[in-house]
Amino acid sequence: MPSVTFTDISAARQRIASYVHTSDVISSSLLNSWLGHEVFFKTECLQRTGAFKLRGALNTLLHAREHNQSIKRVVASSSGNHAQAVAYAASLFNLPVTIYSAQNISKIKAAATRSYGAELRLFPLREEADNAVAEAAKEPGILWIPPFNHPNVIAGQGTVAAEAFEQTADLNALFMPCGGGGLASGSMLATRQLSPGTKVIACEPLAGNDAAQSLRLGSIQCLQTPAKTLADGAATPAVGEHTYPLLQQLDGFYEVDEVQIAYWTQWLQHLLKLHIEPTSAMSMHGVVNYLAAQSTPQRVMVILSGGNIDAQKMQQIWQDDHLLTPPSLPLIAMASVI
Repeated sequence: MPSVTFTDISAARQRIASYVHTSDVISSSLLNSWLGHEVFFKTECLQRTGAFKLRGALNTLLHAREHNQSIKRVVASSSGNHAQAVAYAASLFNLPVTIYSAQNISKIKAAATRSYGAELRLFPLREEADNAVAEAAKEPGILWIPPFNHPNVIAGQGTVAAEAFEQTADLNALFMPCGGGGLASGSMLATRQLSPGTKVIACEPLAGNDAAQSLRLGSIQCLQTPAKTLADGAATPAVGEHTYPLLQQLDGFYEVDEVQIAYWTQWLQHLLKLHIEPTSAMSMHGVVNYLAAQSTPQRVMVILSGGNIDAQKMQQIWQDDHLLTPPSLPLIAMASVI
């Protein structure tokens, strides 16, 4: 039996409803005219703490409280968005929280995490931060909220897609980024229940393609060196034992190079007038390749997972002006990993 079911997602929706926004769905008529299809965007970049991560963090914390778990401190390891989510969730209940992260954490995400009252402990490498939080979690009264590899986290992230299908009907495909796979896993479960005819397709940076390697080889693969990518929200070293079996059930999976990540970040910021993270924007590479292979008009949705970007990352994104080349469908569609 899977560790997460749609029943868990339904319970998570009720549990977190009073703490999260129901994010709007928007579109760009200009982008639709260029591509010849309808593309919708679920704006989790406007969620509290600026990303979908709050859903999984809150669901895990509230689930623990419902089951009378004694919580003296909350801990997590994260590169940014999950750190803010856990810090904010803990602050709602006046719980002390410690976040373990690599030293290359985005400055704006580090500042936001501290602003919610969290203690931030930094380590040279992500692996060291992960080892430190695992050690801290052995102490009595510690609630460890992983960024993706936990049933309650996956169930919380699945509420994004569950909302989306109430807001927009008859979707042919749903797209989202994949880091550790929490959002993609939860989205897959929600879609299979609520809109089984909708394909679920995830995207990952080519420079940090542990999930793609895992899907190709049939077992969980770990990056040998830290991923150097604009899509820092998807720079996880490996997927988890809870997310991997669900990722294997996806309908498609695309790897995205850094030029395409920058291209779509620029264009989505320009077209939608939103502050959109590169991790969110890269899903559009999967969208155009999927659409190029279709023979009938399509209705697809992209989950804009986050909107937290610091000045240094913005400079990297805008080193080259990609707005000189308007979006269009490729003449030859790239095949997905699965």
